[in-house]
Amino acid sequence: MSSTTPAPKPRKFGGTPKQIRAAANFYKVFAYVTGVMLLLLVLEMIFKYFWSLELFVGGTLVDGTSNAIGMYNRAEVAGGLNLSLGILIAHGWLYVVYLFADFRLWSLMRWPFMRFITIALGGVVPFLSFWTEAKVHAEVDRELAAHPKAAKRY
Repeated sequence: MSSTTPAPKPRKFGGTPKQIRAAANFYKVFAYVTGVMLLLLVLEMIFKYFWSLELFVGGTLVDGTSNAIGMYNRAEVAGGLNLSLGILIAHGWLYVVYLFADFRLWSLMRWPFMRFITIALGGVVPFLSFWTEAKVHAEVDRELAAHPKAAKRY
């Protein structure tokens, strides 16, 4: 008896090369933005939980002087804008956009679901988004070059 192995399925993408490159560039931008915001968040958390300091703009200090910008204990400032809280909120919303960029690229490339998860982890582990972005972008370029007929043509 001869054993026949089925031919591998041809590689297919979910969009045109132009759409895939646009999604890869969108992902690249938000990988860097999310990575920088995550580093700011880590720095802010270190100041908050080790020294009980938060970044405030404006407001009045306990001794009656006005504050322009500075790191203070929350109890020392009345009023003003808590930029530490702003960094926290901004990172959260930018991570949502990062997940959207991840999903868009993942769906166009038709990668396995675990690839989506590993890319998503890049936005929650400091410095990982920079490394992940470089690997993902290189893989997109490599797969587009290796499978020129796999993309949809409209």
